[in-house]
Amino acid sequence: MKIVSWNVNGIRAAIKKDFVKVARSFDADFICIQETKAQDDQVIEALEELTEFKVTVNSAEKKGYSGTAILSRTKPGNEHLDIGIEEHDQEGRVTAIELDGFYLVNVYVPNSGSGLKRLDYRSRWDKDFGKYIAGLNVKKPVIVTGDFNVAHQPIDLARPKENYNKTSGYTQTEIDGLDGILKVGLVDAFRAKYPDKVQYTFWNQRFKARERNVGWRIDYFFVAESLFPLVKDASIRDEIMGSDHCPIELELDL
Repeated sequence: MKIVSWNVNGIRAAIKKDFVKVARSFDADFICIQETKAQDDQVIEALEELTEFKVTVNSAEKKGYSGTAILSRTKPGNEHLDIGIEEHDQEGRVTAIELDGFYLVNVYVPNSGSGLKRLDYRSRWDKDFGKYIAGLNVKKPVIVTGDFNVAHQPIDLARPKENYNKTSGYTQTEIDGLDGILKVGLVDAFRAKYPDKVQYTFWNQRFKARERNVGWRIDYFFVAESLFPLVKDASIRDEIMGSDHCPIELELDL
């Protein structure tokens, strides 16, 4: 089984950049996308050429903002949108589907914002999302993927000293929030497979950051401990363009 995750930075923009062709090239069973930046009907319309996939979509109330979707090659079981807390459920940030052996959860975690203006909210989100994942994990193992908007360790960004506690995405509050989510019983699949590998998933669109590889690893596959022995590989497809993020892949022996 192969699962792909990609923050596309606008699905309608991605379609104009050969998203359909790239999506098919993955030969994936599931494709999780974040930042669709469109309403439900617009996402479905944008993806209509990918007739081989069933689309589960969750859009923000605010138009042109946030949003997540899962493309499934086979019809999924129960679909779960949001986490059941009104404060968090206005922005289409969580789409989950129930499969035979696990829950697949696709998330676009809130950014703490310019000047860390949204850091307090982000902290509440992390705690509540962790409880949501813990609740699912009791019923069935989980695979959680998406854009978490935080670099977990110094190895996960090009300039840790310069950014620590100054820049959204690398504050101790955000790191602690991610630690809390992982304590539910999840494994960072890429880092577990490649403890010392330096590779990034996001580059600022300014300053030619991608050309210079001044990046961040903020997109993850977190796998329930019980499922991790089935993980064949976890990879970062940084050769694929079309967004300020690149796709990530998880292969499972299922």
